Amino acid sequence: MKVIFISSTIATCYLIFVKFKATYDSNHDSFRAEFLVIPVGGLSILVNHELSVMEVLWTFSIYLESVAILPQLFMISKTGEAESITSHYLFALGSYRGLYLFNWIYRYYFEGFFDLIAVVAGLVQTILYCDFFYLYVTKVLKGKSLKLPA
Repeated sequence: MKVIFISSTIATCYLIFVKFKATYDSNHDSFRAEFLVIPVGGLSILVNHELSVMEVLWTFSIYLESVAILPQLFMISKTGEAESITSHYLFALGSYRGLYLFNWIYRYYFEGFFDLIAVVAGLVQTILYCDFFYLYVTKVLKGKSLKLPA
């Protein structure tokens, strides 16, 4: 599974930075990533399981993953629409995190394992997707383009 995950990540990066580089719209990409990275970095140092380099880095990755969708959602809100392929991709990402909630429930009931940091970060990420999910279901699945209400 790790090989598949790493391979699909490399393939996605190739598609983003090479094959579809011309579709990047720098005029609308004005989200300042430091507004996510700096607070997440500070939070990962303050709230973690133990103050070690690997633990802080793991916590940083969990926290950053939970808010990493914000730049894309910001761009959708700024432009008022999203291409069909982008909508499907974002839905797949959000579904992954939503389905991950079932993994936590399973692990809690059958293994007695509970990781508060991962659960809270996952809930934050799923909540951030809720508005997008609503638009996806009411528009894209009905064959319409994803355009925000005026």
